[in-house]
Amino acid sequence: MKPVLVTGGTGTLGRVVVDQLLTAGRAVRVLSRRPVPDGVDPPCTWVTGDLRRGAGLDPAVADVDTIIHCATGLRGDVGAARNLIAAARRAGHAHLIYISIVGVDRVPFSYYRTKLAVEHMIERCGLPWTIQRATQFHDLILTVAAALARLPVMPVPAHTSFQPIDTRDVAARLVGFATGVPVGRAPDLGGPQLRSAGDLARAYLRATGRRRPVLPVRLPGAVFGAYRQGGHLTPHHRDGKVTFEQYLAERVAPAAGSSSSPSTAHGGS
Repeated sequence: MKPVLVTGGTGTLGRVVVDQLLTAGRAVRVLSRRPVPDGVDPPCTWVTGDLRRGAGLDPAVADVDTIIHCATGLRGDVGAARNLIAAARRAGHAHLIYISIVGVDRVPFSYYRTKLAVEHMIERCGLPWTIQRATQFHDLILTVAAALARLPVMPVPAHTSFQPIDTRDVAARLVGFATGVPVGRAPDLGGPQLRSAGDLARAYLRATGRRRPVLPVRLPGAVFGAYRQGGHLTPHHRDGKVTFEQYLAERVAPAAGSSSSPSTAHGGS
């Protein structure tokens, strides 16, 4: 069986994809900008290359029949995808699986527009392809909540909900595609619950045993307007299994000496 290439295989989602592929008995090749760390013996083939510069891609895509493209960044994604597609074409006819974001065609956020542009490139690339849009990862919600909780008052976007999903649920969907036929645009993949920003903030405070007033703030601009309208949600596809509380129970511990419930400022969430 030919190996599966995972770009971004050391990232938040990519490393979970790699683990699940290995558990399923698949040979895995990881493309990374960095060499294998000293003293580490990875359970998969490691190829050093740079998607943005197009360096090292031919050895990475050689003799693979599936590519799971998880690598992403705030800049350079279009060029990276263009280089990956070109290398995949030179190597053969690999199935290209791409992880995107629910709402890239509805929320006018620059990063979302870049993801949508990559989707369009893949749709026209001439390779067999699958695109999976997913909602925000639990990891992102946790990172934002932890940053906001450093403030005396925890501000959150008012009248805005999120549908966070666990990377293990997303990885399972991508690994399933790697063992099947290309499906084109797959149905959206969302977390199991739609939760207001204030509700998620309070869940974080409870899990960490902190006390902070949670203050909903109406944020201006087209992006936050689209969020308030739910452009980033997929309420009919609550396919994720792991809730935010379950994720928090695994990832965070209460602060020492904390036992009280967090307080909440007045106002809608």
